[in-house]
Amino acid sequence: MEHNPTHSKADIDVDVEAEGDWTREDSDPTERTARIKFEDSSATDIEGNAIDNMRSIYQPAGFNRVQSTGRDTIRSTRSTQTVAAGNAGIPIEFRTLSIQISETQNAPKEVVAEPPKEKLPNQDYFESLDFHTLTPDRLCQEFNVDPSTGLSSSSAATRLARDGKNMIAHHRENYLKKIFFYVFGGFCSILWVGVVIFFICWKPLSNPPSSTNLAMAVLVMIVIALQAGFSAFQDWSTKRVMNSILNLLPSEALVMRDEKLIRLPATDLVTGDIVQINVGNKVPADMRLLKTSGDIRFDRAILTGESDEIDGATEATEANFLETRNIALMGTCVTNGNAMGVVVLTGAQSVMGRIANMTAGVKQKSTLIQKEISRFVIIIVIMTITLALLIFFTWLGWLHKDHRSYMSVVAMLNNVMGCVVAFIPEGVPVGVALTLMMVARRMKQTSILPKGLATVETLGCVNVICSDKTGTLTQNRMFVKSLGMVDWEFSIDDLATGVEVSNGLANVLRASVLCNDATFDPETMGLPSYERSVNGNATDAAVLRLVDNVGAATARNLEPYERIHQIPFNSKNKWMLTMHRDPVATNQGFLIYVKGAPDVLLDRCSTYWSAVHNAVRPLDSDAREKFSGFQAKLSRRAERVIVICQRRYTPTHEPGSNGFNDEIMAYGVQDLTVLGIFGIIDPPRPETAATVASCRRAGIRFFMVTGDFGLTAAAIARDIGIFDGTAEPDTIDDLRAFQDESKAPLSRHSLILEGGSLSSLTQDEWSTVCGYDEIVFARTSPEQKLRIVSELQAKGNYVAVTGDGVNDAPALRAADVGVAIGSGSDVAIEAADLVLLDRFDSIVEAIRLGRLVFQNLQKVIAYLLPAGSWSEIWPVLMNVFFGVPSPLSSFLMIVICVFTDLFLSLSLIMEKEEFDLLSIPPAARKRTT
Repeated sequence: MEHNPTHSKADIDVDVEAEGDWTREDSDPTERTARIKFEDSSATDIEGNAIDNMRSIYQPAGFNRVQSTGRDTIRSTRSTQTVAAGNAGIPIEFRTLSIQISETQNAPKEVVAEPPKEKLPNQDYFESLDFHTLTPDRLCQEFNVDPSTGLSSSSAATRLARDGKNMIAHHRENYLKKIFFYVFGGFCSILWVGVVIFFICWKPLSNPPSSTNLAMAVLVMIVIALQAGFSAFQDWSTKRVMNSILNLLPSEALVMRDEKLIRLPATDLVTGDIVQINVGNKVPADMRLLKTSGDIRFDRAILTGESDEIDGATEATEANFLETRNIALMGTCVTNGNAMGVVVLTGAQSVMGRIANMTAGVKQKSTLIQKEISRFVIIIVIMTITLALLIFFTWLGWLHKDHRSYMSVVAMLNNVMGCVVAFIPEGVPVGVALTLMMVARRMKQTSILPKGLATVETLGCVNVICSDKTGTLTQNRMFVKSLGMVDWEFSIDDLATGVEVSNGLANVLRASVLCNDATFDPETMGLPSYERSVNGNATDAAVLRLVDNVGAATARNLEPYERIHQIPFNSKNKWMLTMHRDPVATNQGFLIYVKGAPDVLLDRCSTYWSAVHNAVRPLDSDAREKFSGFQAKLSRRAERVIVICQRRYTPTHEPGSNGFNDEIMAYGVQDLTVLGIFGIIDPPRPETAATVASCRRAGIRFFMVTGDFGLTAAAIARDIGIFDGTAEPDTIDDLRAFQDESKAPLSRHSLILEGGSLSSLTQDEWSTVCGYDEIVFARTSPEQKLRIVSELQAKGNYVAVTGDGVNDAPALRAADVGVAIGSGSDVAIEAADLVLLDRFDSIVEAIRLGRLVFQNLQKVIAYLLPAGSWSEIWPVLMNVFFGVPSPLSSFLMIVICVFTDLFLSLSLIMEKEEFDLLSIPPAARKRTT
């Protein structure tokens, strides 16, 4: 090793045998007591001695190690082996340490310690995990499990007792709090005061005890029980229906236990379990993949909102735990292939569990009607107490002194309570509950499930809807929207009507079926092609449905094209290859079909099949320009472009031999002929465009908030009418240019923002954003969706959020009205206030009924207050101040107010809308009932 006389650096790799990581079988993998973090200057005693000895041996005199990130920091490479230590049975770990030393000649000897690292915030929790970066052997050692035998039953039981069930803890109702609110909320609090006073008037103030006062106390308690019963019944009936649609987690999992592959309840999984997952399964816990079939794919739309599937892998593809592809996340679906992995996180510690906890952390806000009724109660109570005090002081200062025999204490208290009973509209809470229940029943008839009565009225005030895209606005099903060749585009509708199929199109359709792993479910073969269940990934399923719908005979008689070899699609190659016997070949040649991304395959193509000339033509610059133009056209329509190619090839190795696969990888994907181009899209729901138009007519701004890419989201927004103009929407650059007066002003009409730019927005910029009529928020995380809702609410909007995925749950909880799709995840359904059990356009009917509630409540209250309360207060006042005998007792007042007037108001409760309620704007945010 050479050193510069003045300054030099050398990287020295040193192997040190250090005892450590003494673990018992059931130790918590997150508590790694022997883990060395030299950046933090921490190590065990034994390992510390080894490091000191190493320094004395390998650090030359006169040289000093100084720390700098990435160059001179001592780090553990985590390369380990475990052996048995004598007869003690204690595993001893030998760790290889890679030491990088910076040497400075003639420098003073000192060690510079790094400052302690700050604890990662909750949102960065997953970035600190390293399960995906460990080697499989090291990972299994962390969890003390052998992949070939799995955990023992005793070990699994210990871990289950320590960590708890593998389940998302649903929000537990505080029943004592709910019962307290039922019994003491609203007007009930002051009615309880009346109950106490009536009991006092019964005994001991009355002599002999007055049965009338006792009857009044009992009657008031019946009124309280009636009001509480209405609210409790609605909550109970809604909860019963909700429990029947919570169905996210898989019920069973295929687990290796005690050297046997058995089925267990998914809730019994523990960290360290070896689990096998197959196509069609939902992943039961967060797993690190150890082995895959090579074509394993996952649908993560429920977590990320992205409709595109991702490939699985056994090695880390990203530094971030959430983005790497060798981690299978709980709740995601296996769309292709199979794999085996080790469980690393369960229950509340999983990605889904963390999002659910974040949802639970969002404070439940009072609904609009709860706020208005609270305000109304305060006003009535103040007026009631004022009148009661007026009567009391009138009696104390005048009647009790000058007319002692006119009114006794009991009579005075009865008059005070008569005033209270007359002034408080006991029928209003029951009337409000009946109105809400009546409209809630209408909602259920149209497949809308409100989880609480108060939610119904709040819908009528919503002026902003923030909707997720995948699965909410779209069908979350891939379809082929466009099909063409380099020099021709076909009409999908014309193909479906049975037009004559050319040779070129026949080649495309044949190749599409042969280079395809999807198959129709035999049990659904009697249904139309677009309604059948398909086994396989979404892209293959979309192509298969198209070919079946076209009905080309050339794509059906495929028995002679026996598949010889296959290379599955993966994220690295971005193509899929199949090799088949060529029934028309005179030699030993085979047909190779390749399907994949144009950006990867086009450079490997030399010819194309021309639809115009019905022959193979050279892929020259003109042809490439046509191809690029067609590709750009499809991309602007938010279609994912897939190209399918062909080659005839005669291999030098026998199929199945050692060199055969390498030969195909090297030469099979070269000199290809472009056959066809597919444009695949996740189409909008049929009712989505009409829903957006109806909301806009009702004065509601409709925004899209999605985890998908901006280009895809913007194209879908144009298709369904969220972007209704032809001009390009503003971006973050336009938004910031608005601050510069020399720049052209913004359109303030349509805007597209990506999640990464939201954190940098100032409050002034947020005010500008919230003023737009049309907005698409793309590439957003659950935290960013939550921020969007909060900012819109802070600017004076009533916000409804619609979604179906786990990633939508925090925003659903924070919104004024959270609307979940019935086919979505249980986390989203539980976080929502309203569930659409069938069609998305039901939200329009929900808004209409919400406005009907407000309209009918106005009528009911306008009737009950003058007819019941105000008319009954005058006999009490006339009796106190003028001595006129009261024609009504307190008992009759309550009966009239609660029963007689309430039954008459039923006609108002059941009234239908008098005019089109969607033709008026939403009610103002600040108003009183």
